[in-house]
Amino acid sequence: MERRSHPDPTGAVWRKSSYSNQEGGDCVEVADGFRAVVPVRDSKVPYGPALCFEVASWAAFIGELKGDGQHRP
Repeated sequence: MERRSHPDPTGAVWRKSSYSNQEGGDCVEVADGFRAVVPVRDSKVPYGPALCFEVASWAAFIGELKGDGQHRP
């Protein structure tokens, strides 16, 4: 398994997902502005870990959520 170095999302500007529950429930935040990855975290644990997804993988995931009908390999 290849281990890759990811940018440090500390100090990133996070935005709450439009799919999140505004009553404090299921809250996912995403940080924009990173070149090769999309950092994602649980807004209820802002100082906890962030997962970093490759941009293409994140775009495919969001496409499936939106139901755009395009199946990607």
